[in-house]
This record gives sequence, C-alpha cells and structure tokens, in this order.
Amino acid sequence: MQTALTASATLLAFQCGAKQWSKLFPGSLHRRGTSVSLFTNSQRKRVHARFVASNVKGSNGGVAEISESEKTPGSYAWPDKKKPRVCILGGGFGGLYTALRLESLVWPDDNKPQVILVDQSEHFVFKPMLYELLSGEVDEWEIAPRFSDLLQNTSVQFFQDRVKLLHPSDHWGINVPTGISCGGTVHLESGLLIEYDWLVLALGAEAKLDVVPGAAEFALPFSTLEDARKVDQKLRIFERRTFGNDSLISVAVVGCGYAGVELAATVSERLQERGIVRAINVETVICPTAPPGNREAALKVLSSRKVELVLGYLVRCIRRVGDLESSEILTGGGEVQGSRFHDSGKYILELQPAERGLQSKILEADLVLWTVGSKPLLPQLEPSNEPLELPVNARGQAETDETLRVKGHPRIFALGDSSALRDSNGRLLPATAQVAFQQADFAGWNLWAAINGRPLLPFRFQNLGEMMTLGRNDAALSPSFIEGLTLDGPVGHAARKIAYLIRLPTDEHRLKVGISWLTKSAIDSVAAVQSTLAKVLSG
Repeated sequence: MQTALTASATLLAFQCGAKQWSKLFPGSLHRRGTSVSLFTNSQRKRVHARFVASNVKGSNGGVAEISESEKTPGSYAWPDKKKPRVCILGGGFGGLYTALRLESLVWPDDNKPQVILVDQSEHFVFKPMLYELLSGEVDEWEIAPRFSDLLQNTSVQFFQDRVKLLHPSDHWGINVPTGISCGGTVHLESGLLIEYDWLVLALGAEAKLDVVPGAAEFALPFSTLEDARKVDQKLRIFERRTFGNDSLISVAVVGCGYAGVELAATVSERLQERGIVRAINVETVICPTAPPGNREAALKVLSSRKVELVLGYLVRCIRRVGDLESSEILTGGGEVQGSRFHDSGKYILELQPAERGLQSKILEADLVLWTVGSKPLLPQLEPSNEPLELPVNARGQAETDETLRVKGHPRIFALGDSSALRDSNGRLLPATAQVAFQQADFAGWNLWAAINGRPLLPFRFQNLGEMMTLGRNDAALSPSFIEGLTLDGPVGHAARKIAYLIRLPTDEHRLKVGISWLTKSAIDSVAAVQSTLAKVLSG
C-alpha cells in the first residue's frame, strides 16, 4: 500500500499543476454560512432549509438554500415517484456508510432507490481520530470532510437539518407490502416533511452531562468536531496565558475508558512540562474492558508523562471558584489538591470515594473534560390518536431484531448508537465505531433484500480487535485474530493509521489523505535526520 501511494504521489507531483494540487489538498476548510433559524424552533417566521444534492450543480458548489420568500417548506418532492425512497437519519459511521453501501450495490430492473441523508452538521467526522486534531497530527479536512464532497459523485442527496418528529405508518407489526408505499414521514426542524418507504435510524449519541451538578455548565465533552474545536481553543488560550511564566495548566479528565485515556494521553503530551493532567475514574482500573496489552501500554505512557490517575472516585459536583467561597472551600473537609483558589476562572471538583478506605478529595482545574456516559438521539414520535411507539431499552436505544429492523416496524432499520442489539451470548453490543461500520454493510444489503423481496441476513459482529491512540507517535493495537499480541509505540501508531486510512469513506478521500500523511511523514523524517546531524556536528 505504501509503495502504491508513494508512486501516486510522485506521478501527481509531476503531472498536476499548482491549481490541481491545491484542489487535491485543501489547506483549510471554508465554513459555509448556515442560517441560525435552522437550529431553533419551528415557530420562527423565516425558515431556511439547507440541503446539498449531489446530482445538482449550482453556482455555490451544489449547495442550495431555500427561504420562505422563495418557497414555503412543505413535503419534499422526490424526483421519481416510482422508485423506492430511503431516508437515512444521521451521517456518522452508520448512516453515511449505509448510503455509500446502497450506492455500490447492483440493483435489478432499474429499481435503485432514491436516498436522502440527513445530518445536523455539514461535516462527516471520523471520530476515532478527533484526538489527532488536538495534537496537530492531522488536518481537519482529513478526518472531517464535508458531506457534499464525499457524495458529489453519487446520487445520494444530503440535507443539513435536524430531525424534529417521526411518524411511522408501519407500526404494530403490520407488514407493509414490499411495493412502493409510504412507510412514514420525517419532520425536520426547517419545516420540511419527507415521506419515505424505508427509514434508517443512525443518529448517534450525545454526551450525558446532566448526571452531575455543574457538569453541563462547566465541563466540556469530547465527541464531536465542535467539541474538539472548543477544547483546542481553550488549550490555546491557556498556553498563551502561561507562556513565559511558571504557571501550570491544570486539566481534569473525567472518565478513564478508552476516550478518557486517549484524551489524557494526548493533552499531557501537548502540554508537556507546562501542565498537569489528572484522570478520574470510578473504577480502580483504567479501560476495564480493554485487552490487557492495551491497558498495560496505556499505563506505561500515562506514567511516563506524569498523568495523575485518581482511581476509585466519582465526581459529586463541579463548581466555579469564586472569591467569596474560597475560604469556605479551604476550611472544608477532605484532601485539597491545587493551591490557587483565588483564581475565579478555575473549577473545583468534589470527589466522593467509590471504594472503602479512601478519603474525599477536592481537585482544582483550569479545564474539565467529560468523557463519561452518552445518550442516544432517537427522534420523538408525532402525537397521534393512534398508539405509536418505538421499543427502546433503558438507555434509550431502539430494540432491533437480528436483521437490524426495529421490532414491530419492518420498514425501519436502526444501527450504531441508535440500536440495541445483542450478540449470540446475549450481551449488548458496544456502541463503537467498529460495530456501526459493520452494521452499515449489513443494513445496506438488507435494504437491498427488502426492496427486492429477498431474505434478509442476520447481523453477526466480528471483533477485529481494539486500538487506541496515546500520542503523536504512540498507540496500542490488539488484533483479535492473534491472541496475546499487542502492537504499541511507533509500530502500533503506524498500524492504527493504516487501519483507519482503509476505513475512510471513499476511494478519492482515502487517496488524498494517504498522500497527505505520507508527505507529512517524509517531512518529519527529514526534520528528524537534520536534527540528529546537527547534534552530532555540534559535538
């Protein structure tokens, strides 16, 4: 693979002019303006619906905006009234990859469905590599390309909007015939109504911050592109503020699962001697579900970077330090860590022991990062005289059968964070990118089978292993097909990047990103050689 990509880069360097090269490597993402009314309630008088049609070429690059002065939002008019209509809600691993799978299949008798993809963001985000944005290892366009760019050579239409209500018409186990008939409607916040024959729920999840007082006000989650931008901006502010003085930047990471450990490792490497990172976990071990090799590699890296692990504690509340409450905190019970309570820009975390024999703690932090808990984003059902419901579990995920169809709704598929599916041993499948990626392949095939009257396939998850990033040149990878093997350090880092490069959405995007990463690697190698030679020559 590396040889092929290197050859491609060489040919492009000689054959492409400056204009084509600039197109191949977008140096920065120019954000398109999005109407504020798109993200507010539907009672606004002026409503904007923003959508991207991959088969529509307009003066603004295929992005069309419809305002009330031009057209009152109503039911969406599908281009072909005879072909099946598939609406996919959510553009993450589950939604986008299902759309691309449908596009790649061979459809008999000109029965290829019309597909609409709806997401509230204009960017697809490769979430496992969000940490590399903080370390500066990747550029934003590499892991967060626009949907319009990914879908420009397909027939999939993209709508940037939020889902308001869902009204299925295939409820209570009534099997709608496989012919062209309405399976329900989706109401978007812009006011647009979309009738569908088949629906895919892949809306993902959002951080759950309402479990601890003060978390929603003072803690920053880390699960979306906007979250990564906010954290990076905060760190930049602290880095400028402490430049040239002895002040340390204090960061508290709540949660020591994969997300918390990866975040703590990335932030500690970025801050180095300018900051201190504390990672808090209710359990007494980090990454309790991880393979032992990954856990040991993570502990080794965190220890070398002097990340303080506060294990066996849960966060009772988070407060902003105020001038009036400083003396009250200092005279309270428990162990106090941190000394500059007079700074009103800091936060206080009150920790309660989850294990016997531990004393309560009070931690001080400039920045609190939250990686614990999530809640699925299933749409609400439209009020109706008929009893409508989607069967959900305690976490708010839709209960599905083994073919990924929502129970009682043969026209609705659910996958990723939106789906509650158990493996052959009865265990609930984890809400990971690997699971959603595999489910998308099955969902695309089962939609093909349902539309063409063929039997549907039961989903079977194949655990390929687990990976985690631990810094710019550090990672851990434990493949499931070789028991006991763990690749860590630079080797694990290279293997992880290759694995994720293969999983990027489209061939064109993979080629662009692959050449970009090879170019950066070559530049870093030359810089390292020059640095080594300079040290040798200087004695």
